[in-house]
Amino acid sequence: MLQEVLEPAWVDAFEAVLARCALRAGDTVAVLSESQSRPVLVELARLAAARMGCKSFSIQVPTLFEAKGPPVRSTGASTALQQMAPVVSALGASTLVVDCTVEGLMHAPELPAILGGGARVIYISNEHPEALARLVPDDGLEPLVKHHIKRLRSARSMRVTSAAGTDLNISLASATCGGNWGYTTRPGTMTHWPGGLALAFPAANSVNGTLVLAEGDVNLTFKRYIERPITLRIENDYVTAIEGEGLDADLMRSYIAAWGDREAYAVSHVGYGLNAAARWDSMALYDKRDFNGTELRAFAGNFLYSTGANEVAGRHTRGHFDLPLRNCTVELDGVAVVNAGKVMA
Repeated sequence: MLQEVLEPAWVDAFEAVLARCALRAGDTVAVLSESQSRPVLVELARLAAARMGCKSFSIQVPTLFEAKGPPVRSTGASTALQQMAPVVSALGASTLVVDCTVEGLMHAPELPAILGGGARVIYISNEHPEALARLVPDDGLEPLVKHHIKRLRSARSMRVTSAAGTDLNISLASATCGGNWGYTTRPGTMTHWPGGLALAFPAANSVNGTLVLAEGDVNLTFKRYIERPITLRIENDYVTAIEGEGLDADLMRSYIAAWGDREAYAVSHVGYGLNAAARWDSMALYDKRDFNGTELRAFAGNFLYSTGANEVAGRHTRGHFDLPLRNCTVELDGVAVVNAGKVMA
């Protein structure tokens, strides 16, 4: 087990990423955390900002725990801010918010107000610092992701197939498309580190077909590699059947049903990874508590299918699965952007 102490190389990594966020001496950096945040990430952010001559302050809020219902994991929607106006105001007035909350503010209800205040936000994924330091973005990642975001935005359809049996058709009409490369320089924008993926949030009634999770694919909500195949039947965005034998399928059926919410079965977002430095096999090398799994969402050539909340389709739920699949072919309007798990130019 790796220790969570302050290593010079990890401070260097944080400084490199903050520098890519166009921070300058004298800028104001808010380091946001909650009581269950990883303390070393908060300290690394604070020290990196200080090295750069920034004025920083820290806000820590209590972590909320649900009294009933299943454990909440991997939602990207921290509930810790509780619409506290003084906190939201202070964050929005900052140059940069370093988000060290456990789940992150990506889908938090307070995010629009924070961005509307002019701040930019970088979510530091709740990983061990060693994983973050391996995935400091380079000069090539931003133009690559931007290229694929443009391709997504100009496409009308996505088709995903695999030798394992996946055959999924996705309309991109009225979808919201985006992505990230691990840093942001524009006020009023958000990113997360690690980065390196292009995504689409489809409009309602846009996804139909079959998704097969094969051996070696990943259920990131459980932080578990799939060992026995699972077949998802999808009709008009909703998983209508979870087919398969063994523990992997049983766990998925149990957790998704526990929400008692039809929206937990619906598509959240779809996309593909573009980060050549990210590794599919890395999850095997970390304890679960040391690993949040953003690396596996971004490894080059994976197809990422996610269930749960989708603001574009008007759906809201706490249930969420992130499912990176290997060896898929992803076509946009009939042209492959990923071929059998390999990113095409």
